[in-house]
Amino acid sequence: MRWLIGCLINAILFMALAGYFHESFQLTGFVAAIEASVLLSILNILVRPFLILLTLPVTVLTMGLFLFVINAVTLELTDYLMGTDFEIAGFSMAMFFAVLMSLINIIIQKTLFDPSRKATK
Repeated sequence: MRWLIGCLINAILFMALAGYFHESFQLTGFVAAIEASVLLSILNILVRPFLILLTLPVTVLTMGLFLFVINAVTLELTDYLMGTDFEIAGFSMAMFFAVLMSLINIIIQKTLFDPSRKATK
């Protein structure tokens, strides 16, 4: 259930980013946003651990900041696999969206899934 909510949040976030940055980030519709969100989730499960393992020395040297580059690479892979339904203007925009999506996802995850915020009975 949490994975499904995360995919829906990312799809809504994709739609918001496509509306705000319409020249740099293009999306054909909400169905494409859901497809891209599911594909990004699958890439994060299958490809991201190998990328992290391969770039572990650089990630340690940058104190984890290289993970934003890995997130941008997975966004670019999503762009490549989705074709014309999901377009990001370039790697620098993918990097910007990776940082922005990470920050927004942290805020949303903390408000929705933080156990300390739930009321005790």
